Amino acid sequence: MAPVLIVGGGPVGLAAALFLTRRGVPVRIVDAEAAPHATSRALAVSPRTLDLLRDSGVAGAVVAEGNPIRGLSLHWRGAPLAEITPDWNRMGAAYPMTILPQARTEAHMIAALAGLGVMVERGRVLTGLEQTTDGVRAAFEDGEVLSAPLLYGADGAHSAVRHALGVAFPGDGSPEIWRLMDAVVEGPPPDAGWIDLAPGSALVCLPYAGDVFRLFAFGRPLPDSLPDGWRLGAVRWRSDFKVSHRLADRFSVGRVALGGDAAHIHSPIGGRGMNLGIEDAWVFSACAADFLNGDTDRIAAYGRLRRPADARVVRTIRALTRVVTGDGPVVDLAKRTAPPVLARFPWLVERALRAGMGLDHPIRLR
Repeated sequence: MAPVLIVGGGPVGLAAALFLTRRGVPVRIVDAEAAPHATSRALAVSPRTLDLLRDSGVAGAVVAEGNPIRGLSLHWRGAPLAEITPDWNRMGAAYPMTILPQARTEAHMIAALAGLGVMVERGRVLTGLEQTTDGVRAAFEDGEVLSAPLLYGADGAHSAVRHALGVAFPGDGSPEIWRLMDAVVEGPPPDAGWIDLAPGSALVCLPYAGDVFRLFAFGRPLPDSLPDGWRLGAVRWRSDFKVSHRLADRFSVGRVALGGDAAHIHSPIGGRGMNLGIEDAWVFSACAADFLNGDTDRIAAYGRLRRPADARVVRTIRALTRVVTGDGPVVDLAKRTAPPVLARFPWLVERALRAGMGLDHPIRLR
């Protein structure tokens, strides 16, 4: 059997390679970058993702190295609003939400793939592709043309695969500049997420490793957003970005499919980005295996299965982002009063957490 070609060596492409290989489907995985990224925008590994990665051994490695999230602390201008302590077992989660830098999660997947004899081919820049009646031909900057029965585009928001297919990527962007920082901080809880809302601004703090925390905020300079009593130390990494919410018009065209940021992007609120893409990879692996066994409708079925599911997530996160970033007396009143009221109803809290963790729906393979 000729190998499936995966374009993109980030977490979604790595997951697709891992899932396919473990199904007995040979793969080649290529990436335009010469080396894995050393910095990490994604940080949260959801219970759903850990469950999907359990049999490969990656879940155990992530949990052993990462920080479990024991709770979530909500504030308004530094004053406590609500404390949420998830009962992961009650929600049917075998693992807690775990904080681990994306680069480390990728490293564990790369190690698992290496154990199966699969290595990422780096520095391979896709320049074009064409489909034939029996496969896909992918051209690369170095002049090589690779043929494959199927191709999976997991090459990020600026996907060369999506551009080569001519698939539109409609959506909208937000004007706010979000500031991202990994820094040594004294004061935050070591095992809980911290959210502090204020008029026209917000701060999110997550435990990273040891005394290093991931901070992201909008509306005010990050150092000015820290609560009283916190002390900012050495900054390890920083980046600014703007948020967009976009969904590809199609997730599959013939023998080519899209997943992860190549197919959908949204704000980091909710921590669904990488995790949602790994769900895509899981479904693609099942559809690809069936396709190669003669069920020729299955790549089209991948698009029918994943696009509506991912669209729901993008819509939900867009709405949540608008609430968080919204300003004005009515919005500020809602931010200040809703969390403590909702926290009194455990079933509402659990429903919201299940949505955020990706546990609110089964992964449909059919």
